[in-house]
Amino acid sequence: NMRCSDVRAVLAAAILLAAIRGAEAQPESIRARFACNDGKSIDVTFVNGPKSSVALVLSDGRKLTLPQARSASGARYANANESFVFWNKGDTAFIEENGKTTYDGCSTKR
Repeated sequence: NMRCSDVRAVLAAAILLAAIRGAEAQPESIRARFACNDGKSIDVTFVNGPKSSVALVLSDGRKLTLPQARSASGARYANANESFVFWNKGDTAFIEENGKTTYDGCSTKR
């Protein structure tokens, strides 16, 4: 027969375990604003987790979310057909669309 204090201890352990698992499942996000050439800008939310991605808000009003893609250096995020690619290294970034750089000279330090 379980005593009331035993039941409380089991419930407390279950709640603690659920909280720990919930915390592990929450991806970390980091926000940054990049100022680019020609008065353009990119507001970025980096989501780091099991499936890292980036959410972009461009100064022309477009909003995109891209999964992280392979990169030899820096971080690269691309859509499925690679027609839109966001590159980031340190405090710099640029965007390529259909092989053409459309946002360049982007930096968080201006």
